[in-house]
Amino acid sequence: MTTTVQGIAAFSELVGHHLGYSDWHRVDQAQVNLFADATGDHQWIHVDPERAKSGPFGGPIAHGYLTLSLAPVFLGEVLVVEGISLGVNYGCNKVRFPSPVPVGSNLRLGATLVSVEDVTGGIQAVLDLVLETEGSSKPSCVAQVVYRYYA
Repeated sequence: MTTTVQGIAAFSELVGHHLGYSDWHRVDQAQVNLFADATGDHQWIHVDPERAKSGPFGGPIAHGYLTLSLAPVFLGEVLVVEGISLGVNYGCNKVRFPSPVPVGSNLRLGATLVSVEDVTGGIQAVLDLVLETEGSSKPSCVAQVVYRYYA
């Protein structure tokens, strides 16, 4: 499901509403390895599948920050904002990683608009994001993110 917002004035009507879910996306070892290379985090639980089999998760897992970094891409499948000049990621209020994302699993995002406030030239929107791993009873990442949209 995709929610389309026409201009910044329409955001206020959606406060408190769940905006939908992204498609499921597979997290594979190549993606994890690229993230490790980009960040320098080559911890064996992420990049050594053989060793990770005997580790605490029974196999390699995605980095928590890789999971979080997928949120803006997945959010683009949930929320489309039209009639603006610019939208920027302004930051996070809170981020947690309640359960791991096993390599080879599917991940999706759900989003709820928490609040909207006016800022110079636009609005600031706070969203609760939940990234779920298919088949897991707990979310893999919960984050409250802040975006700014300008007219």
